[in-house]
Amino acid sequence: MNPVVSPQDALVAIMLTTSAADERLSTIELLSITRIIDHLPAFQDYEHERIRMVSGWVFEMMEVDDGLDAIIGLAKDALPDGFNETAYALACDVAAADGSVPMTESHWLQILRQELAVGRLPAAAIERAARARHLRLPGQEPGQPAQG
Repeated sequence: MNPVVSPQDALVAIMLTTSAADERLSTIELLSITRIIDHLPAFQDYEHERIRMVSGWVFEMMEVDDGLDAIIGLAKDALPDGFNETAYALACDVAAADGSVPMTESHWLQILRQELAVGRLPAAAIERAARARHLRLPGQEPGQPAQG
């Protein structure tokens, strides 16, 4: 299977792969993906129906040997110049959304960073910014609405 992948599909695939890297799709991470798609300019005019199609081929690829390499290859081919750091930042946001980054997600992020050629310093800044954005106040649980 060789799906036709738009730049937006590639970003969605990276986010879904990040969420699934620990072999579970947390509700908080999926909500984070939905919020990202709904609010970021890169997803302007993105057809939400495509998410189901993208998730189908992502999960199929994750079941085969070298599936992660195939996902990265499709994403690299689809992403326009300058979007590798964006893809990495979105992956970091999804990973940080539930308040923990298990070893499997961390390993995926390391592979992604290397394959997308995101430098160490930009990656560290992106990772720190994701942690800062998803930090919770003492006593807050993941998924708890913000007080305000």
